[in-house]
Amino acid sequence: MVDAFLDARRNGQSLPGFPGDIPDDLVAAYAVQDAAIAQWPETLVGWKVGYIAPEKRDASGDERLLGPVFRNRLQQAGEASEFHVFAGGFGAIEAEFVLRLDADAPVDKIDWTPDEAAALPATLFIGLEVASSPLATINQLGPRVVVSDFGNNNGLVVGSEIPDWTTRDEATLTAESWIDDTRVGTGGATTLPGGLRAAFAFALSRSARRGRPLKRGELIATGNATGIHDILPGQRARVVFAGHGELALTARAAVPQTEEDAA
Repeated sequence: MVDAFLDARRNGQSLPGFPGDIPDDLVAAYAVQDAAIAQWPETLVGWKVGYIAPEKRDASGDERLLGPVFRNRLQQAGEASEFHVFAGGFGAIEAEFVLRLDADAPVDKIDWTPDEAAALPATLFIGLEVASSPLATINQLGPRVVVSDFGNNNGLVVGSEIPDWTTRDEATLTAESWIDDTRVGTGGATTLPGGLRAAFAFALSRSARRGRPLKRGELIATGNATGIHDILPGQRARVVFAGHGELALTARAAVPQTEEDAA
């Protein structure tokens, strides 16, 4: 299973179906993810948070899930013009509010409340997540499959800072998403159940329980602020954050990593 997903990602290919037996629960799915992270040659720089619908949750009780973000898929807005999705697989964009930890989380703390999370020094940015997997049905098959393949992540674009985020009314942090000339979603920080603080608290708690307490400099993409918007190679994505800037990039088909590095 791990090798099939990693080979497809390295080669920019799609998969016809889930390669093996779907993990029995999220604990087993995170074990698959950890094995894949250990084999992936890139540096881990952060995590994406995804919401789990109530009917898709398991005995863990988790309302959200985590997927890794790697350095070779992290882009800064001023330098980024395109991103890669797996042709024949799943490809989408998500408007994101992205937190950067400005201090290490205590290594012995495994349970965080939203207020405790907000008290940990962090800086907020606008962002765009590239949600893409070699497996076209990844979201249909559910959170155990999403977790198994890097949380359905294939990149993160980080834009301008939103200062003093903890003192803001989150209802004022709004966003809209466009594909080509069509507005495909609107929302903001309050679209996330519990808001930014709840997503941050989950990332801190689940990471600590996995033996990966978050460190200074790591990034947390807090969840889709306007929805999950399908995109195809050649289409143009734009996410607009009212009063804080926008990000605009073109989707391209994923290619084998050696070709990408040479481009």
